[in-house]
Amino acid sequence: MTSTHQVSTSAAVTTAVPLPVNRDDMAGSSFNKPPPVWSLESNGTSTPPLTEKCDRLGRQDGICCKELKGDDDRTLIDPDVIRDIIIGLSDGLTVPFALTAGLSGLGTSRLVVVGGLAELIAGAISMGIGGFLASQAERDHYRFLRRHTYSRVMRSCIGEMEREVYAVLGPVGVDQSASQAVASCLWKIEDEPGFDGSTPAPADEEKPSRGMKSGHGLTPFLLKFGEGMEEVPNRRLYISAFTIGMGYLLGGIIPLLPYFFIAQAIDALKISCIITGIVLLIFGTVKARVTGAARSIWGYIWGAVSTMAVGGFAAAAAYGLVIAVERSSIS
Repeated sequence: MTSTHQVSTSAAVTTAVPLPVNRDDMAGSSFNKPPPVWSLESNGTSTPPLTEKCDRLGRQDGICCKELKGDDDRTLIDPDVIRDIIIGLSDGLTVPFALTAGLSGLGTSRLVVVGGLAELIAGAISMGIGGFLASQAERDHYRFLRRHTYSRVMRSCIGEMEREVYAVLGPVGVDQSASQAVASCLWKIEDEPGFDGSTPAPADEEKPSRGMKSGHGLTPFLLKFGEGMEEVPNRRLYISAFTIGMGYLLGGIIPLLPYFFIAQAIDALKISCIITGIVLLIFGTVKARVTGAARSIWGYIWGAVSTMAVGGFAAAAAYGLVIAVERSSIS
């Protein structure tokens, strides 16, 4: 008999019941059996497996805490992607809108369309390249710190590493003994020569250790929790460039649309202001939603109004400047 059955038939047993099974998961195979659920308390003869401990047996409703839902169950998007989308769209809605508003003071829609399209294409390419270079710089900075941290770990003693781990975990409430256990566990992964001081530590340019490759060990721990930095994958560079560039292009074409169909620039400007204002309100509301900034209806209102106010201020400033320059040149 299995150890689970032995425990369930002995005195002072730890009760085990099956977890609820998703029928969709069971449809593909008849061999998938639900794992048992152990009580949080040990019966003295066996320790519940960590992956199977659950307090549903001690709850009156018998519901696992994983099945409980909070008041706000929004699933937020990757913050890096959200950041790039916001940068691209906000600049795309603001800069071309301000430019077209300023050029509208010169009279014809044709001039606004030509100037707006030139700025839109150049701006999208520039923003995309900027996003690529920013992500590349972040990746290179992380790799430099990784080599530097690895070299420092290799030439340090276990006592120094225990102090550094405790400096990271201590402020969040982890005691010294637990920090020493964590440092010892991570120390074993960094098994390259140089730990005991008998072999020279590798230079920064040498091949990284297994811990650096796999994301395990003291080096990635100190980088992630001590420096707040993680590896930037290469695909992130291209995703960032594409997201920012396309966001700028899509956002910037909106203020230009009325100028394609209305000959008089000043009339097209009125329609452009209405359309762009509505889009800015919607964009601000969606931004407050996906970033988790809005906790009530006032959060959505503030996100919408503040976004529209920034775009409106930029457009008004550009339009006023062009009119002022035009009048001064005439006089």
